[in-house]
Amino acid sequence: MDIKKNHKVNLKLVEAFKKQSTATIHEVMGKKGDMLSVIKPVRTGMKLCGQALTVKGGPSDNLMIIKAVSMIEEGHVLVVNNGESDNTGPFGEVLAVNCMARGAAGVVINTPIRDSEAISELGLPVFSNGTSISGTTKAVLGTINHTISCGNVVVNPGDIILGDEDGVVVVPLEIAEEVLEKAIERDRYEKEVMNRIKNGESLFEIYGYQKNLDRLNALEEI
Repeated sequence: MDIKKNHKVNLKLVEAFKKQSTATIHEVMGKKGDMLSVIKPVRTGMKLCGQALTVKGGPSDNLMIIKAVSMIEEGHVLVVNNGESDNTGPFGEVLAVNCMARGAAGVVINTPIRDSEAISELGLPVFSNGTSISGTTKAVLGTINHTISCGNVVVNPGDIILGDEDGVVVVPLEIAEEVLEKAIERDRYEKEVMNRIKNGESLFEIYGYQKNLDRLNALEEI
């Protein structure tokens, strides 16, 4: 078992990212950072934003998850790699209550969870790849606050984790402010584009997609 100290949460930075969508952040990062699309919120409308507290546990075991929850600080998103996806639910209502009591911003896990209805009622944003009633053991060691992979994306402690109805995106902390600036500018430009569309222009014309068609047609003729 290897446990490192928590990364200090920058609540001001987290608050700024809350205004962004996962799709916008993914786009301005060069179409990177998106977790596998099977990882979705347990109910419609959930959104999470915070900094990663990472956990690597063992398949069908939740000992390391329980330990990590005891380390949560305000603004943390618990990001869990619990081994290969199986039919067990290592995170449920009791742990969700514990997370909320400690100020967690949410949970992202690469396996099923249980007690989905109760978690939905609690309002804790939880993103998983499904649900399962099967229980787990408490007998496998792992790591906390080390680099992990979750949803096919590398996650480091302190990375910005943003989740909404579309999925989850991971922003490396070292480029977070740059990504935020680009996202704000993209939002501004897209609002301008939508206003132009409402006034009669077409997306095809605004972005000049005729050149794409012309280039593809030219290649087809070769």
